[in-house]
Amino acid sequence: MTSDPTCIFCKLVDGQIPSKKAHEDADTLAFHDIRPAAPVHLLIIPKAHLSSLAEATEADQPMLGKLLRLAPELARQHGLHNGFKTVVHTGKGGGQEVFHLHLHVMGTPGPAQP
Repeated sequence: MTSDPTCIFCKLVDGQIPSKKAHEDADTLAFHDIRPAAPVHLLIIPKAHLSSLAEATEADQPMLGKLLRLAPELARQHGLHNGFKTVVHTGKGGGQEVFHLHLHVMGTPGPAQP
């Protein structure tokens, strides 16, 4: 697994910086955003360092699918039964601030609507 010793998210993965974890497995880490833009605001990251979506290759396809599949599961676990928003900022011009691929999952808890 690749890691960047200067990357704050790699430091979270390595346990050098604490986080409020929402999920962890061998390949991914999900945690609560420290500057939430919604009542529920999670970040899902691959444990292996990948600077942005623009850098992803065909070899990253399984990991990208895992990130996207994890989003609705975590949304349900956090009460986002009425829907949620996912965002991937890519590159400085796309609003990316931390250059380690991450998927935002945001929403407000509530009952499912028909």
